[in-house]
Amino acid sequence: MHFTDDALFPEVQDPLVITAAPYGPEWEPDDFAEDIDVTLDAQVQKAVDCFEAGATVLHMHVRELDGSGSKRLSLFNEMLGRLREAVPEMILQVGGSISFAPEGDGAEAKWLSDDTRHMLADLDPKPDQVTIAINTNQMNIMELMTADDIAGTSMERPALAETYRDMVVPATPSWVKEHLRRLTASGIQPHFQLATVAQLETVERLIRRGEYLGPLNITWVAIGGGFDGPNPNNMMEFIRRVPDGASLTLESIQRNVLPINTIATALGLHTRCGIEDTLWGRKSEKATSVSQVEQIVRIAHELGREVAEAKQAHDIYQIGVTYDSVDETLAKAGFAPNRKPGERGFLMHA
Repeated sequence: MHFTDDALFPEVQDPLVITAAPYGPEWEPDDFAEDIDVTLDAQVQKAVDCFEAGATVLHMHVRELDGSGSKRLSLFNEMLGRLREAVPEMILQVGGSISFAPEGDGAEAKWLSDDTRHMLADLDPKPDQVTIAINTNQMNIMELMTADDIAGTSMERPALAETYRDMVVPATPSWVKEHLRRLTASGIQPHFQLATVAQLETVERLIRRGEYLGPLNITWVAIGGGFDGPNPNNMMEFIRRVPDGASLTLESIQRNVLPINTIATALGLHTRCGIEDTLWGRKSEKATSVSQVEQIVRIAHELGREVAEAKQAHDIYQIGVTYDSVDETLAKAGFAPNRKPGERGFLMHA
């Protein structure tokens, strides 16, 4: 992304799209009883509250009544139907892991089978987006968590912590190609959850080879443990490499969430918050998902940056937009065109 002399002026920046991730399937209800809901009514109300606070994207998981993260697509369908009625203007983004929560202490924390994850393309009603990982990768969400982060939570149990420490994100090239095919055929936009510049390069190659055609929405996931950490040098290199036609959200973990979101807001990028990313506000003080959204709205107002309304968020994410060719996708994203046969030298935009 290019930063011209006026790029930090809020009046030339896109309105801020705030993604709320209020369901936190890695946590157990007793970890934050005031904010972790198990009934469908309460989970839907949480979406309403986040929307009214200023979030226009909902990163969605579903809980069973016993508090576990649901792996039942039928329950996702029911939740999506309820959400379409309760928050019809909100962008609904299903977490592509469905739920990575283990079923008990010592149980293997793994994502569902390749075939089951492909069935996200058959959800009814359709979500606007499904998040997708690129390149099989370690996902040790415990690596950056401090003793303060897990104090008084289920993560203090050694067996449970170990399951999350050893978790791996399966995203092989053949699975990614097929998943992208199914999502786009169903009219569902993929949202790329990327850990490193290497994964961004893979996405570019997917586009250049015609395996993905469409708008490019990306989240840089700085959670460590096989992903980038929240190091500003990592962050700025990733931002530099993202093409200008993409939308970019920054995401981190625990008490890195607020500073990373503040930087994203100042730079003209987009933000994500909620208990899936952090339970904490100030040290040792828990913060609800709604209060985290409200905090980002206050920061944006202090900086003079407009917070996106629902229609603006749809336009920024280009929900419902499709492209017909590799050339169009490259041009709209802001990548250099593919080299033509016999063409030499550096490639320039037309």
